[in-house]
Amino acid sequence: MELPVELFLALRYLRPRRSFVSIITVLSFLGVTIGVMVLIVVLAVMTGFRQRLDEKIIGFNAHITVANGGVLYDSDKIIDEIKKQPEVVAASAIIRGPVLVQNEQHQMSFAFIKSVPPGDDDPVLPLKQFVKMGEYELRGDSVIVGIEWAKRNAAFPGDKIQIFGPAQLSGLTEKPGKPQDIALPEEPIIRGIFQTGQFDYDLNFLLVSQEMAQHLYKLGDGVHGIAVRLKDPAEAEAVKERLNQLLAPPLEARTWMDDNRDLFNAIATERVVMTFILFFVMLVASFGLCSTLITITVQKSREIGLMKALGANDLQVCSVFLFHGVVVGVVGAVSGTICGLVLLHFRNPFRDFLMNTFHIEVFASSIYGLPEIPAVINPVVVASIAGSAVVICILAALIPAINAARLAPARALRYE
Repeated sequence: MELPVELFLALRYLRPRRSFVSIITVLSFLGVTIGVMVLIVVLAVMTGFRQRLDEKIIGFNAHITVANGGVLYDSDKIIDEIKKQPEVVAASAIIRGPVLVQNEQHQMSFAFIKSVPPGDDDPVLPLKQFVKMGEYELRGDSVIVGIEWAKRNAAFPGDKIQIFGPAQLSGLTEKPGKPQDIALPEEPIIRGIFQTGQFDYDLNFLLVSQEMAQHLYKLGDGVHGIAVRLKDPAEAEAVKERLNQLLAPPLEARTWMDDNRDLFNAIATERVVMTFILFFVMLVASFGLCSTLITITVQKSREIGLMKALGANDLQVCSVFLFHGVVVGVVGAVSGTICGLVLLHFRNPFRDFLMNTFHIEVFASSIYGLPEIPAVINPVVVASIAGSAVVICILAALIPAINAARLAPARALRYE
């Protein structure tokens, strides 16, 4: 099959007579390839990071939390009302707050407690799946600690710790000489160690029974709020609106997204900024392509003049250089997509290679709270990046193509 003359000439200009492939053409291809590859890799990793972060947050937090900013004493009635919503799977009372903890070496540390209702597992937050050492047992004298907290405080299953809550610390603020009841600290035994994969949770949280949490906060039969689990976490916003209409103030429902709004906004902002910055890589490559075509039009002015003298119209001349941009864009987009997908496939071995060979730490687990680099490949995003690269290359070729088409044959052949 014969190629159209415009495409044939465009391919011929990509392979100059004096060298197999010109350096400037190679740089044009490489610019588009690198731009597409980096965009695909970065957006896939950031999408995967957001997805894994959502999973970790949802795994350790309720989809919706109902609270009044103080203490709830009629939680059973509120739970019954909440369970009437068709999207609600389970609801249970929760106590959550800061405490001071002392290990067997008498070292003090700050932590948060999270109460777990009695039973084999929490129906709202299935925390049993996170226990990696010891057993999931939460009686009155038991506690389960995060793995990072255990490492930092040298506390492991079988060790006894002391927990000081507001009820134990409030006596320190009383005036001397006043009769007062002194609440003794809780002395639970560590029964297990959990690991969520989220560094902040593994470092700062302790799981205790609801009875112990009430004693630490001197709540009696009260709780801090109600945790709600839904069939679909994506419906949290709609269910929250209905619950806020149903429940009387000061009760308020908040979603897991509301509680982590700053974190998600930071990730979204970083994603947008990174996309724009990396998009400029392709723009720089397009300027290189534009300069290449301008150089070619100057070098090939005699041939352009001959084409027009032989009857080629402006559109045909313009098409030669547009095809040049299309070829560079398509080849660069395809090669960049292939390189990006290959790099994503071997992203974790490549990270280990950089660490072991050059001691360069990429995506540190202690910072991002994930043991490996996550990635989610969205075919629509990949196709959009590749398509944008081709469009940019065509637009970059448009100005030189128009200039070539406007070249007068008499002027081009004046000195021939």
